[in-house]
This record gives sequence, C-alpha cells and structure tokens, in this order.
Amino acid sequence: MAKEKAPKRALRDTVGDKIFYTINIIVLLILTLIVLYPVYFIVIASFSDPDAVLAGKVVLYPMNITFEGYSKILERTDIWRGYGNTILYTALTVVLSLLVTVPAGWALSRKTLPAKKLFMIYFIIPMFFGGGLIPFYNVVSSLGLVNTIWAVVLPSILSVWNLFMTKTFFESSIPSSLIEAATIDGAGSFRIFGSIVLPLSKAIIAVMALYYAVGQWNSYFNAMIFLQDETLYPLQLVLKEILIASESTTGGSGETILQQYRLANQLKYVSVIVSSVPVLCLYPFVQKYFAQGVMIGSLKE
Repeated sequence: MAKEKAPKRALRDTVGDKIFYTINIIVLLILTLIVLYPVYFIVIASFSDPDAVLAGKVVLYPMNITFEGYSKILERTDIWRGYGNTILYTALTVVLSLLVTVPAGWALSRKTLPAKKLFMIYFIIPMFFGGGLIPFYNVVSSLGLVNTIWAVVLPSILSVWNLFMTKTFFESSIPSSLIEAATIDGAGSFRIFGSIVLPLSKAIIAVMALYYAVGQWNSYFNAMIFLQDETLYPLQLVLKEILIASESTTGGSGETILQQYRLANQLKYVSVIVSSVPVLCLYPFVQKYFAQGVMIGSLKE
C-alpha cells in the first residue's frame, strides 16, 4: 500500500503578523479615503446649492440639489465645439505619435544602429534643458503654425520619456534570436518590423496610445499660447474662458455680483466633471494598460 501523505500543516499567522496586516489595512484605507474623497466632493458639490457649498455644509452628501451649473454649461454651443476640437486634436496626436514613437523606439533598441550613442544624447538633452517659451513661440511662428490646429498637435507628438519606455520594451520583449532567424530567412528590415515586431508589440502600442491621448485631452497650454481663433479652442480652454467670464464682477449691483460669484463657484466643479467624464468612463476598460505601462522594462530576463 502506498504511504498516505502526511497532511500539510497550515501556516499560522503570528500575533506580529496579524498586527502588521491590521496596520497595513488601516493605512491603505486612509490613503484610499484621501484619494477618493476630493473626487467625491467635486461630484456632490457640482449639483449642490452654491450657498451650501460656500458655507461648508456640503461634506458627505449633496444639499439642495440643483443642476443650474450643468444647464448653464451644456446649453452653450462652444462647449460642444470644444469637445469636437479636443477629440480631433487627441485623435491626430495619437496617430502621429504612434507613427513617430514606435519606429524610433525600435531603431534605438537595435545595437546595430549607427551613431546610437549620439542619438541617445540628442534625445536626452531636451529632457533636462529647454529653450524657454519665447524661442518655442518663435519656432512655431516661423513655421507658420500659429492659430492652426498643428500648433496644438505637432509639439505633442513625441515624448522622450515615452520613446525611452518604448525602446526598453523592445529590448526586453523582442528576442534577438527571432530577428536573426527572420534575417536568415531573407526578411528585410521593413518586413521584420511590420510582420514580426508590430504584432508582438500590441501592449506597448496600447500604452503609448493611452498616454498620448490622456496627455492631449488634458492639455491647454499650447492652445492658450498659439490659438487666437475661438472656434479652434479645445475643451479645456473653453472651460477656462467660461470660468474667467463667470468670475468677472465688474459692474452691476451687489446682488448681481453675488449671483455671479455663486455661479462661478458651482461652475468650477461642473467644469471638472464635464472635462473628466470621457476619461473616467474610458479608464475601467484601459486600466490594465496603465499597469503595463508602469511595469514595462522593470523586469528583464
């Protein structure tokens, strides 16, 4: 008869382990509340009575629910135009960024690239030193891009950090033996990149698309500097202009000024919700790609 296997003894947590786990749970719960409460407060403040918000009465739940702020913003045609512009800028940025970042990252990951160190230095220097706003504006102006959509899109199509992240992915995830085998079979550089490298790089392509899209969606500085035509304004800049206009208290009676102040206070929270809803709705579907982006290049065989 075969010997019966001795039952495994369950590992019991010591008192010290239980204390450690308890402290960990408490700390994590506190950190969770610190992160989530500001978001929750913005949501409930966006449809609470502005007077209650200003008086500090809105803490855990909304009071005197009103959707005046949402109606004021959503009834404006410039909001929807801003949404359309932002979607266009984001789509163009993602497409052009992938066309630039992925091939450049693959090239920098190859040991056979001529003058590789020189290219690396060329990309590293702008990470630490910049020419400043005036030279940047002069370059864009000399190219004839001021007051065009390309003044918003083109400066955003390459992030050196994302380029190095892509390079690291290729170095750690694409086996050299696979490239050598394809070369022996007669595949050229373009065939290897298009038929072998890209199908194996769906993770980094998704991560880069996500990073560029979120960055462009939240961006407003380039548009504020280079655009004068209000029909070209992205959503973030449109909301900024609405807030500035609503906070203007010049002229009018004291009651009118108070109403403008109340409305401006509510519009602050409403504008955050309006601009963040698309990203918040998209995030659950792309959360795993954020995790992949953080881990890319952290482990290497």
